[in-house]
Amino acid sequence: MAWDSLLICYHVTFFIIVLQTGKGTETDTSVPEAEAPGDITIGGIFSIHEDVDQKNSSFVPQQQPCIRLDVRALVKSLAMINAIEIMNKSPPLTDVNVTLGYRILDSCSDVSTALRATANIIKQVDCHNGGANTSECDEPVMVVVGASFSETSIAIARQLTLEMIPQISYSSTAAILSDKSRFPAFMRTIPNDEYQTAAMASLLSTFGWNWVGIVTTDGDYGRSALDSFVSQASKKGICVAFRSVLPQSVTRQDVSSAITQTATTILENPKAQVILSFAKPTHMMYLYQELNNQMLEAEQGMKSMRRVWVASDSWSSSSSVKGNLTLNDIGHVVGFTFKSGDLSSFSDYLSRMEAAGYDSKGNNPFLQELYTQLKSVEGARDSELALKAVNALRQYTQPNTILSVEMAVSAIAQAVASVCRDKDCKTPGTVEPWQVLEALWMEEFKLRNKSYMFDSNGDINMGYDVTMWRSDEDMNIQVQDIVAEYHPHTNNLTYSNHSTTRYLWDLKNIISKCSKSCVPGEFKKTAEGQHTCCYECINCTENYYSNKTDMDQCLSCDTSTEWSPEGSSSCISKELLFFSWKDGFAVVLVSFCALGILMALLVSALFLRKRDTPVVRAAGGPLSQVILFSLVMSYISAMLFVGRPSSLQCKTRQVLFGISFTLCVSCILVKTLQILLAFQFNPELQRVLRRLYKPYVIISTCVALQAATCICWLVLKSPSSHIIRHPTTLLEDCDEGSYLAFGSRHGCEGIVEVKVWRGAGGAGSSQDEVRSQESSQASRLSIRD
Repeated sequence: MAWDSLLICYHVTFFIIVLQTGKGTETDTSVPEAEAPGDITIGGIFSIHEDVDQKNSSFVPQQQPCIRLDVRALVKSLAMINAIEIMNKSPPLTDVNVTLGYRILDSCSDVSTALRATANIIKQVDCHNGGANTSECDEPVMVVVGASFSETSIAIARQLTLEMIPQISYSSTAAILSDKSRFPAFMRTIPNDEYQTAAMASLLSTFGWNWVGIVTTDGDYGRSALDSFVSQASKKGICVAFRSVLPQSVTRQDVSSAITQTATTILENPKAQVILSFAKPTHMMYLYQELNNQMLEAEQGMKSMRRVWVASDSWSSSSSVKGNLTLNDIGHVVGFTFKSGDLSSFSDYLSRMEAAGYDSKGNNPFLQELYTQLKSVEGARDSELALKAVNALRQYTQPNTILSVEMAVSAIAQAVASVCRDKDCKTPGTVEPWQVLEALWMEEFKLRNKSYMFDSNGDINMGYDVTMWRSDEDMNIQVQDIVAEYHPHTNNLTYSNHSTTRYLWDLKNIISKCSKSCVPGEFKKTAEGQHTCCYECINCTENYYSNKTDMDQCLSCDTSTEWSPEGSSSCISKELLFFSWKDGFAVVLVSFCALGILMALLVSALFLRKRDTPVVRAAGGPLSQVILFSLVMSYISAMLFVGRPSSLQCKTRQVLFGISFTLCVSCILVKTLQILLAFQFNPELQRVLRRLYKPYVIISTCVALQAATCICWLVLKSPSSHIIRHPTTLLEDCDEGSYLAFGSRHGCEGIVEVKVWRGAGGAGSSQDEVRSQESSQASRLSIRD
């Protein structure tokens, strides 16, 4: 333990001294900084204080005193010191016999203060390049690590670009900084905001939240993040219920009214249960306090204040924003953080500080201020200060930003090593900032055996971790539980299998929508001038349907085969109707046809057996068999009208019926002529009738005419099956094709039939003749039916 203490004391004495005077109190107007010598000096700009005191502002240009020490930023500066110490002992620098020094300056979370610090850095560079006595110049800064906030980084990047001094930020995410035409010397070890807002929009879409509020600050980072998210959200159908822009500085007089108005807006929009915040931790702390105050004044339960807070990287790891509230009061916090790394080396650094005791503060003015605050607030003795200070530092240690700072120092160290391989870097003025910048662009660097390289935008896109806050048994908030990861190259969120992920999925029960979801069978109708997320649900009309929730329009059914009633979620196939075998009338028809066929066959068999008897010969002999055969064919053609029609069936049934019916009627015509000839007593007429009476010629001629008509019908436009479409049914029937041919076929039948009737009518009036005529008429009617 004594040996470790001695090492720490020696190390702190060697590397940390104060160049600027001042006590670092809230009223001190000097600019404190910490530094350690080295062959190559690295500048560090950290927001070690939260703001500047503008109460004493005047027209005289002066440095405003910094107020409220930010322990998180102090941790980042110590991480840089630790990383430099480690790299000084690493092979890349020891091989070229070069050490890194540092100058750490405080921007006080104020752009003007940061510009003063940057001007001081550039002044030293100009001193060496101006030809003056360099012995009077401080060692120039070759590269700058920082700053924290995008607005600050944008401002100092413009200054540093004048001398092409490379700048590597560990937490500035504004997308504009990726524009190398404007910021050629700016780099960062984190992704830009385009990826963060894309990840947020993806998360909201996954959980079905399309009505959200946004809280941001009035700065480059806040405005850039707001515009980026709105662009990403519109692609996924997410609408912004309200936007609250808070002043960048919390010391401005109008910040209180802005926070009050923001809290009121949140409470007046209960449908927006999800709030995205790109604000600073201090803004969020004041906002939660104001929400609590309004709840108490309105005498409402804390449940009305609860929301799902989607936190950006600026405050997602700052659990102190809750103040005296509990996580149960504010709701759920889902945070987006940079990728985390191994904290073992930094943890060891803090352990050595603790072992060194009170002397570990050395001449670091920022550590001195922390010790002073702990002593005045908690009344701790000198022997206890180191332990309390280290505990405070551990409490505010964020693994993600520690990794980002270590990556920046590692990249710088390996770039310096590359430059110093070919020159003596111990001689002042031999290394120019632009040479380090060139090496940073060209060189791949390693950290813990993993390789990294800046992309064409000067970014390192490792993605984001999605965390979810939760309370332990002592109501302490844990902010490091990773529930998902965002991969920028695939633009996908991967949800972990960790047990805490179930808390994230439980949020699916929370509804953040302007309008209720339209169920299948409805579509969204948005009124003119309204958000697309605010709509009413309208039933789909007849023959239209929607099969998903929140569809913008209904889909059309294929009305040729489908239909749907009003408000339907799917199409219904139209019922196909035809003269089915199961139909009652079809059963009766087929039964009679079968009976007719059976009777015709029995009579035919009887006539064939008694073919030599006078009765059979008197009935027509062979013509009787032809008539019976035509009757069987007619009955069969009638049965072809039953069942689902096909094109072949449509053709066959009409042709078969036409020819068989004509054959039957032609035979009856011959028998009628035979009767007429038998009862005709006019010798002259009888002689003519005998000359014309050629039974088989008459039958063949009639059948041939009918066959010719049917052939023309089949050639020109034959019958075929077709479907008649009704609103809810399909009737499948036969299309008779050419109606002229169809009429001609019936015309032939009609001509033969008329001749039969006329012949029967002129046969005389004897009793036998009448009976024969009646029999012929009955036969014809039976066949026709």
